[in-house]
Amino acid sequence: MILTNKQIEETYRRGEILIEPFEQRQVEAATYDLRVGSQGVTTTSKKVVDIKEHGFIVISPGDFGVVTAFEELRLNAQHAGRFGLRSKYAPKGLIATTGAQIDPGYHGRLVVGLTNLSPKPITLAYKDDFLTVEFHRLEEASTKAYSGPFQDKLQLGPDDISFVTETEGMAFSEVLATLRSVSVNVGALAKEVRTMEWAVGIGIGVLALLVAIVTLLVALRH
Repeated sequence: MILTNKQIEETYRRGEILIEPFEQRQVEAATYDLRVGSQGVTTTSKKVVDIKEHGFIVISPGDFGVVTAFEELRLNAQHAGRFGLRSKYAPKGLIATTGAQIDPGYHGRLVVGLTNLSPKPITLAYKDDFLTVEFHRLEEASTKAYSGPFQDKLQLGPDDISFVTETEGMAFSEVLATLRSVSVNVGALAKEVRTMEWAVGIGIGVLALLVAIVTLLVALRH
């Protein structure tokens, strides 16, 4: 069962779901909106960005990055969640590449993978709404609580940072930049080829004229 806005508030008050800090204005019809947190890292930045200090983080064209959510979550054994980017980011070309499931027993701040598929930079402002979470009440409590690598994680760890900054091969953003460079070079080469063709054409024309003049002179001498 997906919780409605009233059920989300009641479940929070009973302590069955923790959302810290909880703000009523973030509650939608059947979801809760999470905000951009204080940390992020992208393949372009190559380092952790203090989003709170800078006020925003930029996801460049083709960039892959990870961003933490502002809110801390804790689910009991009878609740699960599913999350995704807010719909306002779809037209901009930003997609989430992180699994959408939040298992019963989870505790921490969500760490979200993001990829910019558009040709323009996308800016995420600190504490801007960027995720929407729907909570599910299970028919019975799960007997196996979440115990994966994201349990109790409240900030980016060394693995998250190295995965983004030390990935071998070219990042998608670098691939796009390379393709743009190749396109420019191909355009310049094509222009040079057209210039050479024009010069060769003139040369052939001049040569043909000279041959015609020589032939005419020889004919006149005879």
